[in-house]
Amino acid sequence: MASDTPESLMALCTDFCLRNLDGTLGYLLDKETLRLHPDIFLPSEICDQLVNEYVELVSAACTFEPHETFFSLFSDPRSTRLTRIHLREDLVQDQDLEAIRKQDLVELYLTNCEKLSAKSLQTLRSFSHSLVSLSLFGCSNIFYEEDNPGGCEDECLVNPTCQVLVKDFTFEGFSRLRFLNLGRMIDGVPVESLLRPLNSLAALDLSGIQTSDATFLTQWKDSLMSLVLYNMDLSDEHIRVIVQLHKLRHLDISRDRLSSYYKFKLTRKVLSLLVQKLGNLMSLDISGHMILENCSISKMEEEAGQTSTEPSKSSIMPFRALKRPLQFLGLFETSLCRLTHIPAYKVSGDKNEEQVLNAIEAYTEHRPEITSRAINLLFDIARIERCNQLLRALKLVITALKCHKYDKNIQVTGSAALFYLTNSEYRSEQSVKLRRQVIQVVLNGMESYQEVTVQRNCCLTLCNFSIPEELEFQYRRVNELLLSILSPTRQDESIQRIAVHLCNALVCQVDNDHKEAVGKMGFVVTMLKLIQKKLLDKTCDQVMEFSWSALWNITDETPDNCEMFLSFNGMKLFLDCLKEFPEKQELHRNMLGLLGNVAEVKELRPQLMTSQFISVFSNLLESKADGIEVSYNACGVLSHIMFDGPEAWGVCEPQRAEVEERMWAAIQSWDINSRRNINYRFEMGRSFEPILRLLPQGISPVSQHWATWALYNLVSVYPDKYCPLLIKEGGMPLLRDLIKMATARQETKEMAR
Repeated sequence: MASDTPESLMALCTDFCLRNLDGTLGYLLDKETLRLHPDIFLPSEICDQLVNEYVELVSAACTFEPHETFFSLFSDPRSTRLTRIHLREDLVQDQDLEAIRKQDLVELYLTNCEKLSAKSLQTLRSFSHSLVSLSLFGCSNIFYEEDNPGGCEDECLVNPTCQVLVKDFTFEGFSRLRFLNLGRMIDGVPVESLLRPLNSLAALDLSGIQTSDATFLTQWKDSLMSLVLYNMDLSDEHIRVIVQLHKLRHLDISRDRLSSYYKFKLTRKVLSLLVQKLGNLMSLDISGHMILENCSISKMEEEAGQTSTEPSKSSIMPFRALKRPLQFLGLFETSLCRLTHIPAYKVSGDKNEEQVLNAIEAYTEHRPEITSRAINLLFDIARIERCNQLLRALKLVITALKCHKYDKNIQVTGSAALFYLTNSEYRSEQSVKLRRQVIQVVLNGMESYQEVTVQRNCCLTLCNFSIPEELEFQYRRVNELLLSILSPTRQDESIQRIAVHLCNALVCQVDNDHKEAVGKMGFVVTMLKLIQKKLLDKTCDQVMEFSWSALWNITDETPDNCEMFLSFNGMKLFLDCLKEFPEKQELHRNMLGLLGNVAEVKELRPQLMTSQFISVFSNLLESKADGIEVSYNACGVLSHIMFDGPEAWGVCEPQRAEVEERMWAAIQSWDINSRRNINYRFEMGRSFEPILRLLPQGISPVSQHWATWALYNLVSVYPDKYCPLLIKEGGMPLLRDLIKMATARQETKEMAR
């Protein structure tokens, strides 16, 4: 069983402060700009965590509202110190970096921040004296500035952005910069002149950048230890330059084999050259490459001996020249990953679960196109085989879904994988904390991505949880999302069915406060609309039956929801369904159960007092549908109406005495040992009270008899469950009093005894 370690006090305090900025750390200046309270001084450890957790909350928790001037809290380095921050996506704009320009940042990661413009390039100069690590990965607009701002009205009608590429910016003055990521920079940026002022780079990422001449890389041949050239179209000239970088420990020349055509092909000679010349290499990624020649040993050698990571036994011939096994070798979507003897401790590939998980781990942050395919492989493993590294797999998929919540492929494959990774087979291995993380990321997916497949996968995954218990911490949110899915009149049939099932489960076995809150969200109206749609289609399916069942559950001891049912034509739909589907026993049971709840509300009973309704209820007394359930529930509705006395009987036909007689006949026809489809839940607020209130009265002996029969049946068939409840709710004194009542029928007294 996975451990449920609590969150640290630091994490809890950070979360609370971020959700209550105005009442904790800051105050609003001019009702809009956040300012730090003058008596607060925060060290870098706390400031960094506040900013990084803020970014996490904005990107991962859809319920968290970002504050436009959040970064202004950190504008004064005398009271706040920022050193290492990671910002991503549209959260960050030029003014946010400008707000913190006085800070001595050591590490600044900007990932896919497409709203940053060339204004932020100038702000970066403010950090030039202190920056050691900088990532501008995917910040595709940061090298664009407005052309002649304010003076291009005519041109702007044609080109609204009026943007031009900045070509004169360089990293002049960034004397401490050692780690730089320019991955996915837009075409046209003069990389060579941009980087020339940097004297001692240790790590450089040029993913997706195309440059025909890589000679400029040799200026760091004595310092560069990590080089990433993912999706760069290589040539023999590039390889000639790379092998001169003798200090390299990590080299990534991988590519996405699906994205575009590459002329360059890896050969046995190139691999041998890399191994021979780069003696310090600890990590190599050649994923996605077509290997032009046969680099592997014979099949006979391959099958001999136990699996080994020793270079001398390598199945890949060029790697036999390695001095030691590599720490990491990227072989994803290459034929080499399926060989037996691979000289690396960690391999990314598609051969087995371990390789697939290594691929997801390695590529999630910056390569969603690769990650989605790796998660798809994990989906197949979880679906067909057994996942052996469940916790690792779950955490990796959660991270990928959080990191790329607007990427369709990752959301589809990730949500599908979660369905299989959270099923009952694996439940004992998952902590409450981890399962809550799954729920959060599933709800995020439902909220931010309206694609049908994602919605279906997310709904199916929620079905793997104990409902409502495991969803209660997000109860309001999950109900709102499900109701929004059910709102469109035309919806994918399978999603509709799953969503209605979930709605039904969510309002079963919860307290009345929860039910009333969900009713106010539009639950009752949504279910009635679904029923109306099914009626128009003349279809009685699971959606129809689940909708009535959900209404039965949500109206249980909640008068407001009962009133809503009546106000929105619920009784007309009841009659129409009864007429259209006369043989649907489950449907009849659900509808009568719901009307039993309505009849328990004294103020609403006059609305049931019409000749049409009373006739229908009376006729259903003789129904044999679903055992005794339909007859029993119809009798329950009439028992509460009878309880109001003869003066409340406002119809001429059928007469009260006639209905009373039919009720007696129905009750006497039931088997007292019938196993009932009913669940009284005292701990959830559902009790015997509506039944017990019918005992101490003489105005309607048949109502008294129905109530006594109901109690006798439940405590006889389910004594362990219902005897304690009967005692706890004060039923015993009421039964003793009933035995002494002169108006009570003899058979009623016999059952009471």
